[in-house]
Amino acid sequence: MVKSPLLPIAVLISGGGTTLKNLIERKRGSELPVEFRLVVSSNPAAKGLALAQAESIPTEVIRRRSFSDGESHSLSMFEAIRRSGARWVIMGGYLEHLLIPVDFENRVVNIHPSLIPAFCGKGMYGLRVHQAAIDFGVKISGCTVHFVDNQYDHGPILLQRACEVLEGDTAETLQKRVFELECEALPEAIARIAMAQEASS
Repeated sequence: MVKSPLLPIAVLISGGGTTLKNLIERKRGSELPVEFRLVVSSNPAAKGLALAQAESIPTEVIRRRSFSDGESHSLSMFEAIRRSGARWVIMGGYLEHLLIPVDFENRVVNIHPSLIPAFCGKGMYGLRVHQAAIDFGVKISGCTVHFVDNQYDHGPILLQRACEVLEGDTAETLQKRVFELECEALPEAIARIAMAQEASS
């Protein structure tokens, strides 16, 4: 059990909520020192919303298309996050680009399914990442947990986990293996943040 203060977090999602589900399960097993304050989805049909609601986690839907520009969209997102009391933000398969305000610099965490700086950037998400790795012929892939800045898949790296790309791998089989790494890496990174917060308090 991790004995650290609970981090008040918001989780941003766009789809099935598999990353959110993993975090909820880790929290339930006392492996993750967080308090879920809010789940925000860019998609009203995201299955992750139902996961959050089943755990009595407040939810909001904030769609990029509802705003004329990225700045107003980001402003609305972080206003909702501040209202919730969250001080940290975890991107769990969130596909929209956000502009990070000063009070959340180095407080927004993303996990990307490659070893950044490889196979990342605008348009590189989901199976596209794994297919690109296979097409290029790399022998090692993995995942990266990093702080988010105002560029796609950029910002200080917290940790990485690697696995082999096997002969005969498809994007789907590689995705499955990398996701297993993600399920370990993201909670570990969050736990490290919590311990660092405890040490500095």
